[in-house]
Amino acid sequence: MTAIQTTRNQRKSNTNSPIVSGVDLFCGVGGLTHGLIKSGIKVRAGIDLDSSCKYAYEVNNKAEFIGADITNVTGEQIKEHWKDGEVKILVGCAPCQPFSPHANKIKDKEQGKKWNLLNEFIRLVKEADPDIISMENVTNLSNKKVFKEFVSQLEELEFKVKYKNVYCPDFGIPQKRRRLVLLASRFGQIDMISPTHKKDNYKTVRDAIAHLEPLNNGEKSQMDKLHFTTKLTDINLKRIKSSVPNGTWEDWENSLRLECHKKESGKTYKAVYGRMSWDEPSPTITTQFYNYGTGRFGHPEQNRALTIREASILQSFPSSYKFVEKNNEVLLTRIGTHIGNAVPVNLGYAIGKSILKHLKDIDYGKIHF
Repeated sequence: MTAIQTTRNQRKSNTNSPIVSGVDLFCGVGGLTHGLIKSGIKVRAGIDLDSSCKYAYEVNNKAEFIGADITNVTGEQIKEHWKDGEVKILVGCAPCQPFSPHANKIKDKEQGKKWNLLNEFIRLVKEADPDIISMENVTNLSNKKVFKEFVSQLEELEFKVKYKNVYCPDFGIPQKRRRLVLLASRFGQIDMISPTHKKDNYKTVRDAIAHLEPLNNGEKSQMDKLHFTTKLTDINLKRIKSSVPNGTWEDWENSLRLECHKKESGKTYKAVYGRMSWDEPSPTITTQFYNYGTGRFGHPEQNRALTIREASILQSFPSSYKFVEKNNEVLLTRIGTHIGNAVPVNLGYAIGKSILKHLKDIDYGKIHF
């Protein structure tokens, strides 16, 4: 058998199941990567400036973590992680702070370094020449000039581009998070899969975390080092005891209210110091989820804020996901940032399934044999 015949036979044997491999830009601790792997896509590497993500990314995903500033990464470095004959995927979630509504308070935000990360993303698309890309970010980004230019440049590179705002509970995520998801393919039209859940079977806070060991204010689990609570002050303990699920500080007696609540400017911020409801998806998990006063992060019935483990599960990380080495200190603010900034795993899974469905719909194997 000649070498050419061998190659043809190898390709024929893989006709209906092409190897799909990805590289994850701005990978963090691996939420998007883990979801893609769960869907059946092989992710060989993730790139992130924050080297403190390395342990969690590598130990949970068996993929290489590259600690680097994306502005110094080249397309050739990315190409090293793809093999001939594979479907090449480039994915990423550029840090969203410049695009969020909160950024409107920042002067000259378009001049900030993070604002240009989408331009670095498109540069790497041009240099690495992937077949399919996906980008996830805050919904507000779709109104920005930098995003419209990003889409325009993809179309100039002959990608078919689709993007939409996704409500995370529609894909089995127990969290009311809304995200912008872009998919683009050189093979033809691509889109998100249909929702897997409807309002009557959304995953709730109860579904996600009710099985976990109950904890008192300031208590630590003896079984899971990531299941612990920060101790509330006496006044905040009184406040949470006076709070009801999905209620507001208006449920408190006047002596418990903050000065800002008594001002016109503070009357609209009713979710802070709030309790979640057992029977709904949680509010959006932010990097400050462990702080009772920064949102509706009070446990539905226990008098405390969320633990790291609870927040990670609400982000659809498996309960076994490791965020810190066994004997290392748990740095709450660091891991809080890692979890709050992560792409929910099940959203990554839905993105991966969308890519695989697209390849099946176009009968990729036969087209490229």
